[in-house]
Amino acid sequence: MVSKQVSPPLHVAVIMDGNGRWARKRGLPRLLGHKVGGENIRPVVKVFAGMGVKYLTLYAFSTENWARPRIEVAGLLRLLAGKVDRETRAFHKENVRLMHLGRLDRLPGKLGQRIEAAIELTRNNTGITLCLAFDYGGRDEIVRAVRDIVNDEIPPEKIDRDSFSLRLYTGGLPDPDLIIRTGGEMRLSNFLIWQAAYSELYFTPVLWPDFGQEEVEEALAKYQQRQRRFGNV
Repeated sequence: MVSKQVSPPLHVAVIMDGNGRWARKRGLPRLLGHKVGGENIRPVVKVFAGMGVKYLTLYAFSTENWARPRIEVAGLLRLLAGKVDRETRAFHKENVRLMHLGRLDRLPGKLGQRIEAAIELTRNNTGITLCLAFDYGGRDEIVRAVRDIVNDEIPPEKIDRDSFSLRLYTGGLPDPDLIIRTGGEMRLSNFLIWQAAYSELYFTPVLWPDFGQEEVEEALAKYQQRQRRFGNV
């Protein structure tokens, strides 16, 4: 269990990896693994909220994931649409504030509008803030921020780390204290490249559909054993 004497991380970000391998190990279609992984989101959000985390960012779909097989991409988009329709009211009742990180303009039909409606509905909620990174890429985010600065003709001497950070999708949010990656891989995969400068990293072999309360507690316990110096001695 996590020691009560040590504050939990304010912001945790999770790379939800391993849905496809979870399905393959069971002889199931990859898309079913993604479905089960999606069903794991609300329980995990509740665990993090119960442990004092104020911001939780989940990496669901990267800018590079569009290159996956068309059938899989279409299935992922259907799953997202279903989750938005089913889960928004439930999250609202639980006082969760929803945010989206990434692009909305490439989503099909009215899916982007439905996501915006979910964000607006929960805007004033005061519980945990859940950020879903969908069609998100760290390099793309940085390039778009630079373009905004150029388009706004900001003088070079007026550009600093704080003003640049505000132009990112995460503008106004604290940087993640802890980044967790499930599924055994040990890389960030273009996730929160700017924001992760001083994040603590935690990698677990547990596949995302199996990542539950015990794994959350273990990750936070390991985090609280770290000494964060931010470049100081």
